Amino acid sequence: MASTSLLLPLGSCFSGNLSNYHPITRGRPRRVTAKYLSSGIKMKASQIVGYEDDLTLIKRRDVIGLALSASSILINSLNAEAAGLPPQEIPRLCDDTCEKELENVPMVTTESGLQYKDIKVGSGPTPPVGYQVAANYVAMVPSGQVFDSSLEKRQVYIFRVGSGQVVKGLDEGILSMKVGGKRRLYVPGSLAFPKGLASAPGRPRVAANSPVVFDVSLEYIPGLDDEQEE
Repeated sequence: MASTSLLLPLGSCFSGNLSNYHPITRGRPRRVTAKYLSSGIKMKASQIVGYEDDLTLIKRRDVIGLALSASSILINSLNAEAAGLPPQEIPRLCDDTCEKELENVPMVTTESGLQYKDIKVGSGPTPPVGYQVAANYVAMVPSGQVFDSSLEKRQVYIFRVGSGQVVKGLDEGILSMKVGGKRRLYVPGSLAFPKGLASAPGRPRVAANSPVVFDVSLEYIPGLDDEQEE
């Protein structure tokens, strides 16, 4: 976020005693006549401050210069924030080598319109409907920009599969996976986010009913693991 210590943020009204910004250590104020525009960008001052022992004249260009300087700092800060994607590389489930190999993996299309490619076929059990599953995921728009990721949160995502707790395409895609497997899901808009998702700093907006891509790995099935241990 931009610094909150700016003297004159954009869109704010100037208020307070001018001596807060141009300190004068001695003398008694004789007269103050000042007019400021509420935009916080242009300010006009006439015959600003007179003192018996000290006469301080704040010229019009000085006041405007102060406003423009503060505005410039704020604009530069906002531009840096808007353009500043996370400096570190975003963790992914499918690296560059994986991407090349994925080109030769056959695409599977289901009746619902969901498409997927298996990056790695698991060797464990398939989750029954209604069971909790623990999965890692990286959610992207079709261009490859990430808008959500459990890897960045450093915590597997646990939900009840087949119960409508996640978007339909993710639900369906995980139901046919095996533990230890890794898959790329090409989710059509009808199985994605009906209301869309707002953008966030460094994250793209997801339009309503637009296609998205999930890389997902099925880590384990808590309830099923407990039953097998018994």
